[in-house]
Amino acid sequence: MNRRRLLLGVAGAGVLAAVGGGAGYAFVGRDRPVALVYRGPASCSGCSEAVAALLAKMPAGYQVRYCGPGEDLPLSAESLAGAVVYAQPGGGEVRTAWRRLRNSAEDVRAFVSRGGSYLGFCLGAYLAGSGQGYGLLDRVDVDGYIYTAGASVRDTDDTVVAVRWRDRPRHMFFQDGAAFHPQPGAPATVLATYDTGVPAAIVATYGSGRVGLTGPHPEADRSWYTDAGLTNPDGIRFDLGQDLIESTMRA
Repeated sequence: MNRRRLLLGVAGAGVLAAVGGGAGYAFVGRDRPVALVYRGPASCSGCSEAVAALLAKMPAGYQVRYCGPGEDLPLSAESLAGAVVYAQPGGGEVRTAWRRLRNSAEDVRAFVSRGGSYLGFCLGAYLAGSGQGYGLLDRVDVDGYIYTAGASVRDTDDTVVAVRWRDRPRHMFFQDGAAFHPQPGAPATVLATYDTGVPAAIVATYGSGRVGLTGPHPEADRSWYTDAGLTNPDGIRFDLGQDLIESTMRA
């Protein structure tokens, strides 16, 4: 994934205050549900922050905390035990990211299986699969949309793709995002499809937990479009990302 920059103004400072960088779980309002967001070498610059900003806007009032190398919280069973959701943001190549994350795979699987939720954005969606991934999908295959039949995008450049989200036409920021292929009887619900009808966002179950995945980027803020010289015909909106999160967290 190409480098992302998070432009910090007054609003950005508010997001940083919300996610914080303090010591562990010793923070004001500790009764609020904790959302862990990975930040480290398996994510791209600005991608973790964009996911954190999306979670911080949710009505659930999440305490958003970063985890990963160099953060106060590692990606570990202990850190996950204090959270209700773990989010894996966009990043680079699956193979490279998996080398950096595979030692945490058992902890992530156990967290979701026992009732936690997993959110995967672009790379994070690929990593929900089997093989070079956490193995959180039952009878759902994952591959790149650009390699599917009839795809309107055939390269890895930043672009905007047309989707149907809950059967309504929308546009989303896209860069080599995942596509999903549920087999008959798979425990998965399709939230959005690409223009070819291939699923672009799904919510699935794994054990007692839930898995929300999207190939395109509903968390993309204005800077993503500006940096790439792109325009979203729908404007910069975050309702699709909020729907993904709410649908994943819904019991």
